[in-house]
Formats: sequence, C-alpha cells, structure tokens
Amino acid sequence: MIKVGLDIGNSKISCVVSEKKNNIIKILSFISLPTNNIKKSFIADIDKVKNEVSEVLIRSAKDSQTEILSINLNVPAVDSISLYSSSNIKLSNEKISELHIKKAINQSDFLDVVENYKIIHKSISNYELDNNSLVIDPKGMFSNYLKVNFYRFAIQENLFKTLKTIFSNLNIHVENLIPTPLSSALITLTPDDKMLGAICIDLGAYSTSVSVFNNDKLIFTDSIKVGGQNITKDLARKFSTSLESAERLKTLYGSVITSPSDEHEIIEIPLVGSINNQLKQINRSNVNAIIKPRVEETLELIWQKLKNYNIHKLKIKNVVLTGGGSLLEGIEEYAQMIFDSNVRQGTPIKFKGLEEKFCKPQFSQTLGTIFYDPEEYEINFLRNREKIKKNTVFSRFSDWLDQYI
Repeated sequence: MIKVGLDIGNSKISCVVSEKKNNIIKILSFISLPTNNIKKSFIADIDKVKNEVSEVLIRSAKDSQTEILSINLNVPAVDSISLYSSSNIKLSNEKISELHIKKAINQSDFLDVVENYKIIHKSISNYELDNNSLVIDPKGMFSNYLKVNFYRFAIQENLFKTLKTIFSNLNIHVENLIPTPLSSALITLTPDDKMLGAICIDLGAYSTSVSVFNNDKLIFTDSIKVGGQNITKDLARKFSTSLESAERLKTLYGSVITSPSDEHEIIEIPLVGSINNQLKQINRSNVNAIIKPRVEETLELIWQKLKNYNIHKLKIKNVVLTGGGSLLEGIEEYAQMIFDSNVRQGTPIKFKGLEEKFCKPQFSQTLGTIFYDPEEYEINFLRNREKIKKNTVFSRFSDWLDQYI
C-alpha cells in the first residue's frame, strides 16, 4: 500500500512517499524544498505556494516512481479551536449497548457544525460510569448513568477553503486532514507515552505547536505564532547582522543555559550592509541573553495554553520536544523547569529507505503523516451513519429511534 504525506510548513514544503508491505514501512522518496511564501502559517501568495507544492509532488512522484493522486495533508493549528462537551444518559442498572452511546451522541453537539470553522478531528475522549472515569469501552457493562466526553478540533473555514482550492487545481485528492502537532506526536511518542500521558511540543520556524495524549487518546492540540525565526530576527536586530549570520549564530553558539565561560568566548560576526566586510566582536553570553527570554516566552505561552484548557490539572509528567527548535542547547533542561516534568528530545523513527539527513526532529511533522490512521479516531457506528444520511427520511427516523428507544 502506498501512502503519501505532505507538509506545508512555514519554512519548507515537504513530501514523503511510503510503501507498506507485511507491516514494514519503506520510504520511497522524501523531498523537502524551502519556501518564503508562508508567513506564520498564513499563505502569502497562493499561486506561488501552488507552484511550489506542484514541484514537490512532481519530484516526489519521479523519485518514488509512483503516480501521486491522493495525500495526507498536515494542517497548521494556528488560530484553531478545541471544543469539549459531554452528554449524560440516565440508566437503571441497565446493560450498556451501542444504542446508549448513540443516544448520548444525538443529545450532544458532537455532530454539529461550528460557524466559520471546519472540524477536522472529533473523538470520544473517555467514558464515565457512576463516577468512574477509567472506562475504555462501556459496552456490556452495567451502570446507573453513563457520561460520554467528547473532543473536537477545528481550523478556520477560510484556511480550509484555500487549501481545498490549491489541491483542486492540482487534481490531488486530500484523503485526510491532520493537525500538524498530531503528526509530530505520532512519529515521536511511544505507545507507553500515549497511554501514560505525554505533551508533545513541536518547536517550528514561525510557530510552536502542542498536542497532548492521555489514556491513549488525543485530548488537546493547539499552536502559537512564535518560533525559531523569532530568535533569529532578535539576534539579527540586536547585533546588526544578516539573518543568515544570525541563524548560524543561533545554531552554532546559542544556548538556553549560561555558564561563566560564556563571557570569555569571543565570536566575530559580519555587520549587515558592510562594504568592507566589517566584523563585529561579541561574546557568547550576549547571544544567550537574547535567546533565553524568547525561549522562556515560547514555553510559557504553551504552558498557558494548557492551563487555559485545564490540561495542567492532569499532572502529565512526560514532555517530548521536537521540531528544529528542540536542537537548541539546554532547551530540555529549561523545559523541565517550566513544565515540572521529565523532558526528552523526540526524534523520528528510522525507516528503511530514509536518508539520514531526514531522520531529524525538524522533519517529524512530515514523517508523522504516514503514521496517521483515521480509524483510530473514528467511532465505528458513525461511519455507517454517514451512509444513512443520504436518505433524509430514514435519517430522521434513525435519529428518533436512537434517542428514544
């Protein structure tokens, strides 16, 4: 089976083509090209982005020797919303069946549309039976009442329409829309991480995104418009150097953790616009004094996102950092202080056929697209419901039957 994943990021557009045989995944091609037409997850020039996507897909098809007709597409979580709701069903020590769960769904807003937004993920986060919230599947059990808790994630409708336009023009079918932070988590979190609880933070170029798993369920995903490029621009402005020089400065010398020796480590950088290649001398402590506040701001904003949705009350003690920003020296130790959790760098799984240069955190979100299985997040009997919706009369009768039977 061939599976293709595409990620339209803030600094690059990447495509991975994979083949799965006997449960073994082989990478047939991985193409990643830079882009300057995405600004903070916003498409600045749709025609240029369409042409860049087309080039990436053409090169991917050529390298993999496959015809690409459909893809899994990452969607940024910037300006998205997470929606939580629940539904209660009173029982009289009845045996719980699928009909009870259907009734709970019908009495909730789980299937409702959200104005100006497109829901791309919806799932049952957990069940509660008589105040017991550790229930994975209540069917066949007896209870006085059943509570079903729901989670939905939605992106802006206008973003959805823009992406739909791009791929319609390219005659490419988008099979699944995947929140980018979910893709990063799928390729870096272990099954134990998902079951015991884990926070996956993807530190990208122009945005930082987060996804949270607990009891093997995705329970939260979001993003902020702050990333590694903010640090690069801070350095460029402070030291009057080029963005290229600032990026090199951040990569080679940057750290979140300072030491006394930093004062004595002298670095020479070119001044921007200098005619005679004039150099300026700075020490490493000056560099880190710029980096540390921006990293602190980024991680604090993510922590605040979790607090806004009461995720912090779950006391999840496992944080995984991925994305290019996770390579910054000392960031794991600093994140450990902010989140009061165990922190590690999350690197993608190494696949057969994947070049070593792509086995890095900054490509996690692309590789995660081939790990996405929509059936893991769907509710089985709702798939049959979609077929019933074609017959509106029978649909209304079915809704009534589910609600009152």
